[in-house]
Amino acid sequence: MVSRRVAVCAAAFIYVLAAGRFAAADDWPQWRGPRRDGVWRESGIIEKFPSATIPLRWRVPVGAGYSGPTVADGRVYVTDRRTRPREIERVLCFDFATGDRLWAHSYEAPYGGVQYTAGPRAAVTIDDGRAFALGATGRLHCFQAATGDMMWQRDLRREYAIRMPVWGIAAAPLVYGDLLILQIGGSDGACLVALEKSTGEEVWRALGDRASYSAPVVTRQAGRDVLVCWTGDSVSGLDPLRGTVHWRHPFPPKEQIISISTPVIDRGRLFVTSFYDGSLMLKLQPDRLAVEQLWHRRGTSERQTDALHSIIATPYFAGDYIYGVDSYGELRCLRADTGDRVWEDLTATPKDRWSNIHMVKSGENMWMFNELGELIIGRLSPGGFEEISRAKLIEPTEEQLSRGQRGVCWAHPAFASKHVLARSDEWLVCASLAAD
Repeated sequence: MVSRRVAVCAAAFIYVLAAGRFAAADDWPQWRGPRRDGVWRESGIIEKFPSATIPLRWRVPVGAGYSGPTVADGRVYVTDRRTRPREIERVLCFDFATGDRLWAHSYEAPYGGVQYTAGPRAAVTIDDGRAFALGATGRLHCFQAATGDMMWQRDLRREYAIRMPVWGIAAAPLVYGDLLILQIGGSDGACLVALEKSTGEEVWRALGDRASYSAPVVTRQAGRDVLVCWTGDSVSGLDPLRGTVHWRHPFPPKEQIISISTPVIDRGRLFVTSFYDGSLMLKLQPDRLAVEQLWHRRGTSERQTDALHSIIATPYFAGDYIYGVDSYGELRCLRADTGDRVWEDLTATPKDRWSNIHMVKSGENMWMFNELGELIIGRLSPGGFEEISRAKLIEPTEEQLSRGQRGVCWAHPAFASKHVLARSDEWLVCASLAAD
């Protein structure tokens, strides 16, 4: 019992140290950045683009995929898919300075019934010299991040009898202490599983829910770390070390599961938004491990929406206001206490079904990467959207989605070492955003 308590305390201490290390880092080692909060904390960044096109430091060819790049220790990681001569997924590693390929690993991955077949969804997670790559069909690999040497691998679809979501496995792996936490929708109470990150052995499993596409996050509640996961059937809070369910708020979809954006948390409030099911705001009780619904708003259709019906983009939650993109690309500001709309803007991204924009906060500015491959420097406030500067970073391509005469850029960019990195179905690009 004593050794178990020591292990628990040690894991929590490691997590705190990691958070402190990430705060000073200029890498982008996981989904939505060092803290999974969509904030870029570097200084010395340009305030305005000098031209309508952003000069590239380098670009390299890649295959199709929805997974955004990640950056750690001078290396860039991304996954893609090839269909000829056979169906494979690849994990690729490039030199950050030059774009030279350092290593690659490929494996067979027939998609079968998985729809939207452009490629893997989950960003590669880098931690403690390891690279964790999760494919769309549940193939999980752990590599030595520097060399690409295989440390361990698992076929989660086969081992856990995954009830495969329509769009495949998408939630990026989360490292907590010595654990790798995954949302996979396995059978027998394995919607969530935690594996030892060094060996891949199971430590715990939790929830009988169906899987969604939303990445889990960790927050603080009642003096404890709580794992927050938005599944296909609920928003739930768990003990990240043991998998014990602290609270579970049912949130089943009225139509299909389309929970994609990451939960956002601010001042004890938790917000999620879905294309069909609208917006849900929960209160995290400060003195106990429980939640209370503050409000839920849902429009009558995907065009007649209420509050926010987001598809891919994760909103930004700032105090009294929430900023996000609605079902057809409408950039909106909501009141956090009620969900009432404050304003709507139609200039940031094209008006189209599922039109997408990724938002990353940097100081007073919001960096916004839209599905046209444009990078926008702007500011969001209750007074409206102020566009400061806009420039083209990468051309959209059609394997992720064809919009007739054009495609889309749906993968989340990375911001690291005063650079931006983005991918399409054909290219991975890197460009400097340094003020000097």
